[in-house]
Amino acid sequence: MQFTDFGFDNRILQSLRHLGFDEATEIQARSIPEAMAGRDLLASSKTGSGKTLAYLLPAMHRVFKVKPLSKRDPRVVVLVPTRELAKQVFSLLRLLLAGTRFSSNLILGGENFNDQIKALQKDPHFIVATPGRLVDHLKQRNVFLEGLELLILDEADRMLDLGFAEQLKFIDDTANHRLRQTLFFSATLDNTEVNDVAQMLLREPSRVAIGSGIDEHKDITQRFYLCDHLDHKEALLSHFLTQESIKQAIVFTATKADTVRLSAMIHELGHTTQALNGDLSQAARNKVMDSFSRGHFKVLVSTDVGSRGLDIANISHVVNFDIPKQVEEYVHRTGRTGRAGFKGDAISLVGPKDWYNFKDLELFLKRTFTFSVVETLEATFKGLAAKKPVSVTKKKTPKSTHKSQEKSQKSSGSKRRFDVSQQEGFEPFRLPKNKRSLPLDDDSEA
Repeated sequence: MQFTDFGFDNRILQSLRHLGFDEATEIQARSIPEAMAGRDLLASSKTGSGKTLAYLLPAMHRVFKVKPLSKRDPRVVVLVPTRELAKQVFSLLRLLLAGTRFSSNLILGGENFNDQIKALQKDPHFIVATPGRLVDHLKQRNVFLEGLELLILDEADRMLDLGFAEQLKFIDDTANHRLRQTLFFSATLDNTEVNDVAQMLLREPSRVAIGSGIDEHKDITQRFYLCDHLDHKEALLSHFLTQESIKQAIVFTATKADTVRLSAMIHELGHTTQALNGDLSQAARNKVMDSFSRGHFKVLVSTDVGSRGLDIANISHVVNFDIPKQVEEYVHRTGRTGRAGFKGDAISLVGPKDWYNFKDLELFLKRTFTFSVVETLEATFKGLAAKKPVSVTKKKTPKSTHKSQEKSQKSSGSKRRFDVSQQEGFEPFRLPKNKRSLPLDDDSEA
């Protein structure tokens, strides 16, 4: 389907032609008509499928063609989970709006709050924001959403993973009027919390599901290699960076320290490289991401802070130096390559410490992977035994202690009942209004 078939405003079509966009992807072809019809939308598709244009284009068409509800309030708010993804979305939005009278603003945690207040006072038509910082401005009455026409959530599942459920509820309450349209995009809809939040935000939504987040990406070749130890992983990484035909690559690690150490090692191999992790200031992170997107260096070594928001067609390889504990992150990491119709390679190194994360990944993807081998770098490690199921057995108590335990229980009034709210990590989805506690910033590392 061509973009000219949607009936877009001519200014949108001119921008698309200028950027070289002609044909819509499947998620765009199915989502855009629903959004342009004014219906709430619940949509999911794999990473790299073109979701950003699927919501930006109908949002722009609405702003261009429909009279605003308010002259001062923003007309469209796009919420994204991380700063890096927010910058990516904002960059594309600015290109699409170039040459029009409509303005946009980027509101992120970790950046100057007063500068953001001044920008909001200019009454932008579009706001791209992370949830925590937008809530900060709403609570201080720097921005109002009573006239908001379109609320868009990109990667809603990731926002919930990062603990932004209460911020989303607050934003929803602030802009809760019957004329608001909501577009909800998520990598997966097979999640109880995702569905709970979607039910809270959306009104009789149309549903669009393109494949599944766990479907195999046809443009990405996935390879797995067994490793004996850290030195073995480094030897394999050196082999791939030396022997493979690499345009640009991202090496994902589990720790911030490893990004620095591996970046130094890769530099010694003769490659241009930089490290990206949450210890860098926001300005430094922006500089690294921008430099990499412009092709100024070849290899980016990153924690999962770089697993989303990078849309660079020139990334030919992704290397998982460690298998992520959160299996969904594997999908987002590998999705950094094989974009825009290009082929990509995803290489994963599996050592003893990665084994159970690897088995969890197989269960999540519903696939069984075979291991590749590099001659002279074969592993002696062949995997670990399956995890033993946790069983609870009653310990025999010496008869002499029975009476003292019974006496202690009676005196304390304790009952042998399992209370999930007392378990570590328990956090109810909805809190009483008088006990809600909202973080004032979203500086956590993705």
